Amino acid sequence: MKDTKKKDLTTGPLLLQIMLFALPLTASGILQQLFNSCDIAVVGQFVGPEALAAVGSTAPLINLILNVFMGLSIGANVVVATLEGKKQPESISRAVHTIIFLSIICGIILTALGMVMARRVLVMIETPDEVLVLADVYLKIYFAGFPFILLYNFGASVLRAKGDSFRPSVFLIAAGILNVILNLVFVLCFGLGAAGVGIATTVSNAFSAVCILVALAREKDHYRFSPRLLAIDREHCSRIFRIGMPAGIQGMVFSLSNIVIQGALNTLGPKAMAGSASAVTFEIFNYFIVSAFSQSAVTFTSQNYGAQNFDRCRKTFFYCMGLSSGICILCSVVFTLFRIPLSHIYSNDPEAIFYCAERILKVELVQFLVNSYEITSGVLRGLGYSLMPAVITLVGSCGLRLVWISTVFQKFRSYDSIIAVYPVSWTVTGTAMILAYAIIWKKISDSRLTAEK
Repeated sequence: MKDTKKKDLTTGPLLLQIMLFALPLTASGILQQLFNSCDIAVVGQFVGPEALAAVGSTAPLINLILNVFMGLSIGANVVVATLEGKKQPESISRAVHTIIFLSIICGIILTALGMVMARRVLVMIETPDEVLVLADVYLKIYFAGFPFILLYNFGASVLRAKGDSFRPSVFLIAAGILNVILNLVFVLCFGLGAAGVGIATTVSNAFSAVCILVALAREKDHYRFSPRLLAIDREHCSRIFRIGMPAGIQGMVFSLSNIVIQGALNTLGPKAMAGSASAVTFEIFNYFIVSAFSQSAVTFTSQNYGAQNFDRCRKTFFYCMGLSSGICILCSVVFTLFRIPLSHIYSNDPEAIFYCAERILKVELVQFLVNSYEITSGVLRGLGYSLMPAVITLVGSCGLRLVWISTVFQKFRSYDSIIAVYPVSWTVTGTAMILAYAIIWKKISDSRLTAEK
């Protein structure tokens, strides 16, 4: 039986295909962020600024740990998409079961580490005493759901590698709706506060993971998942780590630098923490847009590189960069124009509202710069070059931000001196990443010309 959900990304109208692939990811990401915003809005409006700070301030720590393994899911996407481009069905089946097995193992390891390290790290980043207990409870509950988070993301990477971005998006939206409902039930009806938000998130993550497994189990071809076939294929596992681990390091160093920034923010008090956490929710809207087109860049580049369609690889870079940047600019302008009323969504505290609006004005408006390194690194990973983007990110983002916090912030010790680091680091990292892409693409082009001679 033919799999009607599988799409050939190596032929046909490329621009339309990218849009059809990326838009479900964009829509699900934006809707998911709306649902996540409900987490913050519920605790901010019905519990208080301390609970708001507890939920919002843990995001950098969660991302630090999670991004290492999310990088592996990118490696999984590249491996499967390249095999799809090369038309190697038997290898795809082994890769799929290796990927699912890896997600289960990594999820269990993450949960164990999180339970042990959560409070210690919160203390290390100088979380205020009035926030520490709530943040610790929320973080441990969130860590309990890591196996489900990885299972969904690794499984979704398999479906996207074959050209199916629709079903993973639908599952994520459904899980988000469930999360909102459970937030209201646990916080308003049972008075569980930040813990209730954590429980709702864990249950919704479990729901999305089950949906992905069921979808893979119902596949009609070599993508079909069967528990009895779970095993680690050494060749595929090695390539997943070779491509995915540098990508994970790239995400990790961003999160590490954000933890350092969060530590600096924590010294300014709960109001600054709450305002910054509120503003970040709007930045994440744009991040999901960028992420959707970055995932598109990885998948389209991988499949076409595997099929030796180099012209489509080049066009993928320009189409993804242009579309993502344009949508980001539009959203940023809207958020900036309406920053004051938007800030009231999360808090009624005048000081927290001021900090939120200030960050939207000075960071959100230039966030389109993120595309310069996210889209470019996605294309590079699709071409099989994953180490270089990680190194550039390590130096241009993490290194710069650490230096900034230890010098500029220490001199001025103000909210503005903290948030200014974002546009500066985006510009430096993006410039370096685009130069790296130009060098690598020239190398690939020269190799092709030599081979043709």
